[in-house]
Amino acid sequence: MASPAPVKKVLVPIAAGSEPVEATVPIDVLRRAGAHVTIAATGGLLVHAMYGVKIGADATVADCADASYDLVALPVVQGGIPGAANLGDCAALESIVRRHALKGRLYAAICAAPPLALARWGLLNGLKATAHPAFVDEFPAEVAAVDANVVVDGKVVTARGPAMAMEFALALVEQLYGKDKVDQIAKPMLVRYEPGYTFKELNPIQWQCNGTPKVLIPLANANEEMEVITIIDALRRANAAVVVASAEDGVEIVARHNTRIVADVLLDAAADQQFDLIIVPGGMPGAKTLAGKEKLVALLKKQAEANRPYAAIGAATAQVLQPHGLLKGKKATTGTSMACLLADAGECENRVLVDGNLITSRGPGTAMEFAVAVVEKLMGSEAAREVAEGLLFV
Repeated sequence: MASPAPVKKVLVPIAAGSEPVEATVPIDVLRRAGAHVTIAATGGLLVHAMYGVKIGADATVADCADASYDLVALPVVQGGIPGAANLGDCAALESIVRRHALKGRLYAAICAAPPLALARWGLLNGLKATAHPAFVDEFPAEVAAVDANVVVDGKVVTARGPAMAMEFALALVEQLYGKDKVDQIAKPMLVRYEPGYTFKELNPIQWQCNGTPKVLIPLANANEEMEVITIIDALRRANAAVVVASAEDGVEIVARHNTRIVADVLLDAAADQQFDLIIVPGGMPGAKTLAGKEKLVALLKKQAEANRPYAAIGAATAQVLQPHGLLKGKKATTGTSMACLLADAGECENRVLVDGNLITSRGPGTAMEFAVAVVEKLMGSEAAREVAEGLLFV
């Protein structure tokens, strides 16, 4: 009987100021593929990423100095400077990646990390690579800059920015596991490679808020990290006041694919507040946990009764909104596996659907479209355009 294939080991180093989508999406996707991913911090284990996102690392980069990996993948910040500089200036990380490259193993970077880390270390010389458009000129003459979303050249994979994080992640999966594994993962996530977003709108109304929009995102263990982080990232880019509230006993939650996210407050602290929008993330059994939180359900019902906006993505539509009567008289969309639970699944082919004060979406692969659509409804088309451009989602 053949022995099982060894588990692929992946190192994803992150630093203060790292772009959370660029970090979280590859971690999530690689773990779905079966890789053992270590999130390693250049400093302390609690990493303050961009847009107020707090991620708990598994180890420090120094802890990983003697370990061996099949892949080292570097994320960075949008606009590049804090996270890229922190990674590029980390001597311990440079040593790890240099040793890894000398062994002929796979390494990768996204956004500003290709020029500010890999190229600075001389690890792209003689290779083709891409980067965020604002940092392509930082490549030295020894690197052949390519205008492409993702570039694979030998054992190196590079990508442009946040909107390409999914394509980047799947390219890494293909290098480690092959095309069949990519197809196996991408289809249920509803991955779409084309940038840009659209949404179907029924019963259009103008969403109202006074001043800076206040948005509640409740979290429970096993919610989908890709959905959560993408939504927080986009809304905070638009300068919305986002409150991330843990429905667990503490502020740290362990998401569906084991990313540790630290919330701003406990749900109890948000229960007496009024919000311009409440967004319920999916992922099982996280969505079911949220459905059982009486204070959250009460907030959602008050939101609906006052005709204030509320939202759900993935499993949350069927597991949270439907059982509590929050889809009564509404059309909604959800993931393929959850559509059978909706009383009316007639609109489930839509990736993002707005019906009056309700917006729903299908799952991880539609999270960026959903997030930018939320910004448009809440803050206007100009704000949505600026967010989409910042994400390179145009």
